[in-house]
Amino acid sequence: MGKRLIIAIDGPAGSGKSTVSRILAEKISYMYLDTGLLYRAVAYKAMQGKISLNDDDALRKLCEGIVIRPETGSINMRVLIDGEDVSDKVRTEEIGMLASSVSANPAVRDALLFTQRSAGMDGGIVAEGRDMGTVVFPGADVKFFLVADVDERAKRRYLQLKNNGVPADPVEIRKGLVARDSQDMQREIAPLKPADDSVVIDSTEIDAGQVVDRMINILEKRTKADN
Repeated sequence: MGKRLIIAIDGPAGSGKSTVSRILAEKISYMYLDTGLLYRAVAYKAMQGKISLNDDDALRKLCEGIVIRPETGSINMRVLIDGEDVSDKVRTEEIGMLASSVSANPAVRDALLFTQRSAGMDGGIVAEGRDMGTVVFPGADVKFFLVADVDERAKRRYLQLKNNGVPADPVEIRKGLVARDSQDMQREIAPLKPADDSVVIDSTEIDAGQVVDRMINILEKRTKADN
């Protein structure tokens, strides 16, 4: 594709952005940056240490202990915090809700901003989250914003958890997504919203492969236009 791009992919929980980002990164041989995993790691450690979400100094210190480590032979990312690999311990709905609250903390966002931007310094990255195109990488070469109907998102999340052997209640998952949407969109710091120059893709009735195909088509057109 020529120039190593910074590709930002944002969207609400359950919109398919994690799956799509992984597939896209693998297809174009880019690094995959799962920024949500960083906030989940902080939330997990805060919960384990009974740290108040209003304790800016303690939360900032947790962020200083975060290390991103690419997984050998894979586009997956591992996250270590204070030396502990928490990548597989933070995928619960409880941690997801707590991470949404943690991510609204200015001290946490400031502390993690450098980590995220450093990862994309040389391009060749697919960065996925909720404010990649608006805050973290406002100058990203291409920005996507995924949306999907909340019922479809709840169904996807339920199946994902079920396939991973995690007990889940479809009704509670839907309630959680609605609450998470409200919390993410209404927070004062970096609210969830598409950047003005984002390409919005509705994934309600198309699968991840079709979404990625659309993205690659757009990337190829952008690349040709720049050459």
